[in-house]
Amino acid sequence: MSYKDVAKYFENAGLKDRVKVFEESSATVEMAAEAVGCMPKQIAKTLAFLIDDMPILIVAAGNVMIDNQKYREVFGQKSSMIPRDLVKKYIGHGLGGVCPFAVNDSVKTYLDKSLKQNEVVYVAAGSPNSVVKLSISELEQHSHFKDWIDVCSI
Repeated sequence: MSYKDVAKYFENAGLKDRVKVFEESSATVEMAAEAVGCMPKQIAKTLAFLIDDMPILIVAAGNVMIDNQKYREVFGQKSSMIPRDLVKKYIGHGLGGVCPFAVNDSVKTYLDKSLKQNEVVYVAAGSPNSVVKLSISELEQHSHFKDWIDVCSI
């Protein structure tokens, strides 16, 4: 999986014009916000975890962090991020481009309620220098998410 897979997905969805590629990196929340020209809270970061050896993605607003107590309440175990060198294997996208689109079949995606502070968000698009601009309802549709959760705090 890669930027090409994500771009093709959005082309097929009729949203090709929403995908942007930058000369500079947009691999971190701060870099992406600067490249896009938005506030960090509008960057939808995608975090990769393992639950009983199964990969999950949590998409959250860029201005929040995982709250371990909330995470444990939702998933029944301590948070365990996928090791950096295994992210591409488990998810299908490498670091800096992890997103909930065109991922491996076994990946389950969750959306954190922190995203609801925005009308529009910018999500990585499969590479460290690309994003896709989506409304929250479009993110719901195209991420094929399992559920809304509350696992983050400011």
